[in-house]
Amino acid sequence: MSLPRTSPYSDFYNVDGLLTEEQRLVATSVRDFVSRELNPVIGQHYMDEKFPVEKIKSFGELGVLGGNLKGYGLAGMDQISYGLVMKELERCDSGVRSFVSVQGALVMYPIYEYGSEEQKNYWLPKLGRGEAVGCFGLTESYGGSDPGKMKTNAVLKGDKWILNGSKMWITNGNLADVAIVWASTSEGVRGFVVPTNSKGFTARKMTGKLSLRASVTSELYFDNVELDKGAMLPKSTAGIKCALSCLTQARYGIAWGVLGAAEACFDEAVNYVKDRMIFDKPLAAKQLIQMKLAKMSAALTQGQLLALRLGQLKQAGEMHHSQVSMAKQNNCQLALETARTCRDMLGGNGIMIEYQTMRHMCNLETVFTYEGTNDVHLLVVGQQITGIPAY
Repeated sequence: MSLPRTSPYSDFYNVDGLLTEEQRLVATSVRDFVSRELNPVIGQHYMDEKFPVEKIKSFGELGVLGGNLKGYGLAGMDQISYGLVMKELERCDSGVRSFVSVQGALVMYPIYEYGSEEQKNYWLPKLGRGEAVGCFGLTESYGGSDPGKMKTNAVLKGDKWILNGSKMWITNGNLADVAIVWASTSEGVRGFVVPTNSKGFTARKMTGKLSLRASVTSELYFDNVELDKGAMLPKSTAGIKCALSCLTQARYGIAWGVLGAAEACFDEAVNYVKDRMIFDKPLAAKQLIQMKLAKMSAALTQGQLLALRLGQLKQAGEMHHSQVSMAKQNNCQLALETARTCRDMLGGNGIMIEYQTMRHMCNLETVFTYEGTNDVHLLVVGQQITGIPAY
């Protein structure tokens, strides 16, 4: 049995046939939810620059928030199933996948991996059920690709931490009940669990975006925010390594997720060119169109196999962060190029909100850049190959 698809076009090598029945069930359940609950409304949310907050608890009921973490009432799904979840969510919109990805990989994962039992028991069930929303505060306006120059700082005074500074480009910031904030201390960079109702904490929504419009992006400000001594993630070792390990988890999800956006564009374009008549023939009968479809199909297949193998390595505990960089870079690039080509094939109709391709294309411009730019990920892979850092 193969995973039911909206069309048979985007899985040329039947990669679905390599999945287990349980993995297909996970993917089918998420696709059904997305088709029923999100696809009918996401275009308007994108236009209105709003996230569908009314669906957050439904994500929890579906088991996709921190879905690959075990215990604390979480789903504990395997890593390939989790990747498939990301793909099905981004088939709808990158903003939807971003919400779930940040909640699980950048908020729940650091609490799960580096937090105290008290922090885990309090926050993980709430976040997993969608009863609380989290955000991840690492990037600052001074340089996203160089977090080592962080200016946000936390100073221990008595039994309290005093947090000052700011963060930028923070997904879910204005929705969040808790923020995982990385700050410089006398011991180096450490992670902190910061309730957003803390005095001195401010979140400011960033508006006017031309991409990821259905995702909430914020600036965070900390003005002498007072935190209990136990707010620090106790297992977050000094330095930036722990923060980057969280990004590795999120980038894994992106490598899968962007394939969903690419497949959605590809399927839409195939259906369009088969129906669109030009000079008494369907547009699909033209050689140039078929050449473009064939090349996109090959790129999609490469990305699907790359993601699947990455999932196998992650499940076996053998995944290296440079392998995640390769998959994130490769799949984001192929997805963006696919979306651009499909938008062109749709002609003038391709710029209309009734079609999803340009929305995906605009979103992918951001995904191509965030959580490590395309160029930086190429340098990560280059360093792994040569042993020489070129930053």
